[in-house]
Amino acid sequence: MNKRRSVSKAKVNSQTRKKKVYLSYSSGRYLFVAVGISMIAVALISRLAFLQVIEPEYLTNQADKRSLRVTKSVVHRGNIEDRHGEELAISVPAYAIWVDPKEVKKEFAFTREEWKKSKVVNPKTGLERYTKEYFYESKKWPALAEVLGIEIETIAEAIQKPNSRFAYLKRQVNDPIVQYIKQLKLSGIASQLESHRFYPTGEINANILGLTDLDAQGIEGIEKSYNAYLQGQTGTKRVRKDRLGNVIDNIEVLKEKKLAGNLQLTIDQRVQAVAYSELKRAIKMNHATSGSIVVIDINNGEIFAMANYPSFNPNDRTQYQAYKLRNRAITDTFEPGSTVKPLVVASALIHNKTDIDEVIDTSPGWMSLGGRRVRDSHNYGKMDLAKILKKSSNMGVSKLALRLGPEELQQTFADFGLGNDTGIGLIGENIGRLPIRHRWSDFELATMSFGYGITSTTLQLAKAYAILGSGGMEYPLSIVKSNAPIVGEQVVPKHIALEVVEMMEGVSEKGGTAPKAKVDGYRIAGKTGTSRKAEAGGYGDDYVAVFAGLAPATRPRFAIAVMINEPQGDRYYAGDVAAPVFSAVMKSTLLLSHVLPDGGDQSYTYLEAK
Repeated sequence: MNKRRSVSKAKVNSQTRKKKVYLSYSSGRYLFVAVGISMIAVALISRLAFLQVIEPEYLTNQADKRSLRVTKSVVHRGNIEDRHGEELAISVPAYAIWVDPKEVKKEFAFTREEWKKSKVVNPKTGLERYTKEYFYESKKWPALAEVLGIEIETIAEAIQKPNSRFAYLKRQVNDPIVQYIKQLKLSGIASQLESHRFYPTGEINANILGLTDLDAQGIEGIEKSYNAYLQGQTGTKRVRKDRLGNVIDNIEVLKEKKLAGNLQLTIDQRVQAVAYSELKRAIKMNHATSGSIVVIDINNGEIFAMANYPSFNPNDRTQYQAYKLRNRAITDTFEPGSTVKPLVVASALIHNKTDIDEVIDTSPGWMSLGGRRVRDSHNYGKMDLAKILKKSSNMGVSKLALRLGPEELQQTFADFGLGNDTGIGLIGENIGRLPIRHRWSDFELATMSFGYGITSTTLQLAKAYAILGSGGMEYPLSIVKSNAPIVGEQVVPKHIALEVVEMMEGVSEKGGTAPKAKVDGYRIAGKTGTSRKAEAGGYGDDYVAVFAGLAPATRPRFAIAVMINEPQGDRYYAGDVAAPVFSAVMKSTLLLSHVLPDGGDQSYTYLEAK
């Protein structure tokens, strides 16, 4: 009995000890977990406090790196239009296709299993081989190269650039091509909006408008001269985007957007098209090398047309050659020849070296000056001033020049704009050459009176005749339309300018040097000029054919100068080469501008109208 009690008591004591041990173990584990959790909580709270209180900028910077972006507001370049609003240069949306080589390389990276299958020892060689096979065997990349019109090797080279995140593949791409590329779903290939410059009139205005580069910056012509005005200013702002790229907040404006300005020219595209067509036709017919023509509104100095040949289509950059883009009307100079003879007659009248009724004896048709000879093609005998211009007598104007002296003659030339900037404001203008010397020989003075030894541009010559036609008023030339009042300056006495205009009418009449310059229904006043081209050591066998004139002679409205460079064959004289161009262009200009013909109720003289 006692034995059983003692066994039971022992069991109870054993169970009690086990329970105490278990409770002790459980309590220790609980305490350990509790302490551990507490320490983690303290660490987290401490870290949170550190980030929120002591160094809060860290998380902000990390968030900004992932969400803040700078966006651009693209400003399309302003349009250029003619005086009637016809578009000459416009900007249309276009896209640039570019590649992120890093993103593309991610697609090329192969897995460990693919690497094992390649069975190559050198990892770099294996990667290069796998990349090459993947790139060229894929149908998508050759399709991209084909639609962009580039070689697939070009894409491969762009992708292999070390540490590069951006490379252009093709610029000035239209929207259908962009949509096709998006369907290819190529990693690392993206597009961005830009603008493409388009010239609706093509080669007709290329020389005066110039062109822009791929970044829409003017690099030639009016595009360059007025680049700041046409370009505007692209705006930039800092925004916050979500993970899908959507803008959720506008933070700040970094640069204000400035809209581009549209430019209206004084050019009349209808007249410009006729001028270019007739000039091109004459150059091809006479196998000449180049030429230019300028049409000026005498009443205000506005340029209605300025055409040059050769030219090129600026919409096709493969045609681009520097010599084709040159605006020859303002850059190329030439000796104007006999077209300056009316200015010599005006100078003699201004300085009282002759009078309107004087008759000058040019017999025997030649004279010797300093051992050199000045001559006419025929012995015209005694001639008045009008006939001297009609027959283009070198003898007649030489005798007037010898009375004047070099200073007086040069001053008159300068008053008519020779040797001076025309003020048109276009880049590349040449002011020509009006030599200043302390001593002049009689022969040099005589030859200057019929256009040798001095140089002019087509624009300068047209301006000189515009001054004659306006009654001696010089108006600033302009090719950009302006609403500002136009103020002229009287540089030549009015009555003298008008008298010389009347004398020049005989040039286009029977017996004159340019009957082909006649315009049906209108009286014209003009002058031919055929001069040899200077070369090293003297003058060669090439010629420059020039005709300058104005119409209607009774009340001049337009002045036109035509220059044909190096016409070939027997018909190289200005009366045969340049005068027909003047006639065709002047006729179209007068009709398109609704200028009434001479005759009938309009047959009053210009002198009376003034």
